[in-house]
Amino acid sequence: MDGETESDGAAGTAEGPGPPTTALGEAAALVGDRWSLLVVHALLDGPKRFNDLLGALPGLAPNILTRRLRHLEREGVLVATPYSRRPPRFVYELTASGRELAGALRLLAQWGAGRGGSTDALTHAACGTAMDARWWCPTCATVVDDDQGDELRFV
Repeated sequence: MDGETESDGAAGTAEGPGPPTTALGEAAALVGDRWSLLVVHALLDGPKRFNDLLGALPGLAPNILTRRLRHLEREGVLVATPYSRRPPRFVYELTASGRELAGALRLLAQWGAGRGGSTDALTHAACGTAMDARWWCPTCATVVDDDQGDELRFV
């Protein structure tokens, strides 16, 4: 075992009941463990075979990768396409839903870079300045700040 409680997103774990049914709770149940997030990140560059993913994710055991890939496939985040029948081998690729996670991963990476002093922060290619994410309303064409409490809602 990898030291984690293996629930594959099921409600409830050995640590207690599952998260409340909210948008964030749903997302956390889907890809809330570090290996799932890193698998999605590795696949953002394009399709990869199992051994390519193992090489891109040092420290990940093959049995854990297998479980994460199966879970992400069941949840519709990636698709496994066979390229060999004997032995069965697959190439893994993100679905449109999986590719939509790119923005969330960038935000998490930005937050992590700010906390840990990492140099992995996203930067503007033209000038090299670190990027800053903002909420924006496409209808009003307005930037919405976090301090507007009541105006910023998840739906």
